[in-house]
Amino acid sequence: IFFFLTNADYWIKPGDHVTMEASCQDCYLRIQSINILNLEHEMEVIKNFTKSEDLLSLGNEAELCSALANLQTSRADALEQTCVLEPTEIALLNNIPYHEGFKMAMRKVLSSLAPEKLWQPVDPPGQDTEMNSGSGQSSIAPSTSDPFYVLDVSEGFSLLPIIAGTLGEVKPYSSVEKDQHCVTLDLISEANHFPKETLEFWLRHIEDEAAVLQRPKSDKLWSIIILDVIEPSGLIQQEIMEKAAISRCLLQSGGKIFPQYVLMFGMLVESQTLVEESAVQGTEHTLGLNIAPFINQFQVPIRVFLDLSSLPCIPLSQPVELLRLDLMTPYLNTSNREVKVRICRSGQVTAVPFWFHLCLDDEVRLDTSGEASHWKQAAVVLENPIRVQVGEELVLSVEHHKSNVSITVKQSWCLVAVIETLTKTIMAGMVLEKELKVLHSDP
Repeated sequence: IFFFLTNADYWIKPGDHVTMEASCQDCYLRIQSINILNLEHEMEVIKNFTKSEDLLSLGNEAELCSALANLQTSRADALEQTCVLEPTEIALLNNIPYHEGFKMAMRKVLSSLAPEKLWQPVDPPGQDTEMNSGSGQSSIAPSTSDPFYVLDVSEGFSLLPIIAGTLGEVKPYSSVEKDQHCVTLDLISEANHFPKETLEFWLRHIEDEAAVLQRPKSDKLWSIIILDVIEPSGLIQQEIMEKAAISRCLLQSGGKIFPQYVLMFGMLVESQTLVEESAVQGTEHTLGLNIAPFINQFQVPIRVFLDLSSLPCIPLSQPVELLRLDLMTPYLNTSNREVKVRICRSGQVTAVPFWFHLCLDDEVRLDTSGEASHWKQAAVVLENPIRVQVGEELVLSVEHHKSNVSITVKQSWCLVAVIETLTKTIMAGMVLEKELKVLHSDP
């Protein structure tokens, strides 16, 4: 919907003709002008719907999207205080199960540490109960006891510190870097009657941003540390196990890292789309040269930012658990694992898509392939497709090394195939033996 604001009132009646000048440049729809033509005269309603100099002044694609989304709904002088978020950050804010899951898991941890420090929402006097319950506001008397310390080192814009602060006597720390993000979090806190001085921005308290994992105070430890384990692209964050090792040393007794462990799932699929998009196909020459073999030497075996719900593919197996990464108890981790996968549909295995379950605890899980997920998925594309039949088993060799996951598909010979091969070999040997006897008896 394009809104336009003007000081004049323009009326239309049956029989009038409304014309507009529209353009689509750089994948953005723009309305340049609107004219109303009636029987008496032509009246120009609006010109220069978007000024080119305004568009040029915007710094990046996110700001351009923001400006076009709010086209003519606010005046230029009202855009001084804006918070520009990336599309992945907007998707994260819209992920309701993500925030509800973290709230539930954090409440359980804090309750196990000290139940008396948890806040129970109380309706402020003079406010309607129904309205207050929807906004999550609470009226709590300040406490002089030591609070829980919660550190959120999620990348980008995150509301988890504010959510943690609403649970009880909590001192939440946010690791957001941009000033506009800090201002926005302060405004959100103020709008929800959250004490502004309670939320701290951790990067303002440390000298080196690389050393974000430190004690909150010299004599205190963290109750909860929230780590970003999976990138929006669908891959594991780099150096996540190293960060988890440091985090475990900074937790108070009974404190937790979120997520506590991560499960990696995958399945075998046949997808011609992934094959075509991952390598140069065909043997046609370009300028007289066969460049496909050369170009394909530099192909990346893993495709990221996939949406499995819309990816054209044929599932050839059921989802299976491929790997477990435990951030709280690392001795349960294995860097190499082999998983047998049974084929449930005949076809050609061309790729192994994978995704993750972030287990905040044994009950609360976040599925990165869920409908509301802000994460995308990834897939390993096989260099050579494998023809499979129903009932056959393939072996997936999964290796996790330095935050990188590699998957190798091996064909497992089933007993029937082995018997058939042995039978063919024996029959061929018998035929060869008869031929040799004939040759030996021929004078």
